[in-house]
Amino acid sequence: MRMTAFEDVSLRALMLLSAADGTQPLATRAIAEGVGTPYNHVSKAVLRLRELGLVESTRGRAGGVQLSDLGRRATVGSVLRALDTRTDLTECESPGGDCPLMFQCNLRSALRHAREAFYRALDDVLVSSLPHSRQMGPVLVQLGVRPFAGTA
Repeated sequence: MRMTAFEDVSLRALMLLSAADGTQPLATRAIAEGVGTPYNHVSKAVLRLRELGLVESTRGRAGGVQLSDLGRRATVGSVLRALDTRTDLTECESPGGDCPLMFQCNLRSALRHAREAFYRALDDVLVSSLPHSRQMGPVLVQLGVRPFAGTA
């Protein structure tokens, strides 16, 4: 199973927000800098994470993005499941024509089950448990943010 770039950026943004102490919101530009991803990609990810209720955002000079309570409890599996927009892992239907084996195909079902097994394996992993001080410390210092006390 391969994550999309959008899913990867979204998880990295959540990890960064998990590592921050939460007393001050982070600007989307700071998140982009912290995760090493272009601003426009991060802003789209933050918008989707906000729609899912995983982050809260405020506008204005002192505004920014913070992890919501739901975001602190989110698992990697639940986040990936919510962000996955792919209907099928196979290209059964394409502009060049449909697969001739599509009728009563068991491959699509097997791949759907495999994808769900992948998510279930990640359902016990809290996103907020992933960042640790050696990893996030230098990034947070660069951004001028204090680490969350729970960051191991």
